[in-house]
Amino acid sequence: MSSINTNVSAMVALQSLNKTNMALETTQKRISTGFRVGSAEDNAAYWSIATTMRSDNSALSTVKDALGLGAATIDVAYTAMNSAIDMAKEIKNKLVAARQPGVDRTKIQSEINELQNQLQSIGDSAVFSGQNWLSTDSSAAGYNATKSIVASFTRSSAGTISIGTISVDTSGTKLYDAGAGATEVGIVDGLRDATGAIAAAGTFSVAALDISALTDSAADLTTLESYISGVDTSISEMTDAASTLGATKQRVSLQRNFVTALMDAVDRGISTLVDADMTEESTRLQALQVQQQLGIQSLSIANQQGQSILSLFR
Repeated sequence: MSSINTNVSAMVALQSLNKTNMALETTQKRISTGFRVGSAEDNAAYWSIATTMRSDNSALSTVKDALGLGAATIDVAYTAMNSAIDMAKEIKNKLVAARQPGVDRTKIQSEINELQNQLQSIGDSAVFSGQNWLSTDSSAAGYNATKSIVASFTRSSAGTISIGTISVDTSGTKLYDAGAGATEVGIVDGLRDATGAIAAAGTFSVAALDISALTDSAADLTTLESYISGVDTSISEMTDAASTLGATKQRVSLQRNFVTALMDAVDRGISTLVDADMTEESTRLQALQVQQQLGIQSLSIANQQGQSILSLFR
């Protein structure tokens, strides 16, 4: 039936054109933004997952920065410890030279004094971001020998967040300790006994030993030999501390590499959920543009059908 009140063909053509325009608008939006799911209205579930994963990835970026800061702090302490070992070796060499009867121990002590001052300078200078692991004050309020480096950020299936850390015990790496307690001592300033070990009954420290007044008497030579043993033991303790710092630094570096790889994996996961396939979208765009042109032409033809009715009244 032909009617001048209702153009059914035009209505169908218009509905088809509107659907094509809506699909074309969606495709153009995906191409311009690069996202298949750009907002919650596109796909609420995927959008929610992607938003949470992006937030967690941002937290992982902060963890990566924290690991970098921790690695730098450890590196400073490790470098200073190696320098301290070199200074202690020089002191040991001077003491061995002083063991020879007849040498001027006063002049040797003047050299040792400079090496001791350099040791102190090394300990005081091993600072990064306000932290010094080699020269401390155990008696200070809030002091904690265990240093923590933020190493991970995880979210459980229940949504619970947990922060993982790498702990570094600096009680065995400190060279100097300004605390006055019996146990508040460092490798260099700790009092040592005749065997060279740090002890409550110790009589000398690497930081303050003095051979200028020693003679060639048997007792003084025994004292000198205890000094040599004490410095040698301190070198062993510094070597152990450097080994601990080196191992910790390696672990921090490995964790930092893992976090970097994990961030890349999360980015790939997010991309799989929400990114648009540009090859597919470009193909769809061309097809929809053709459909749009045909829809416009179809609507134009449908609108012209009413004109044919006029010919019946001529």
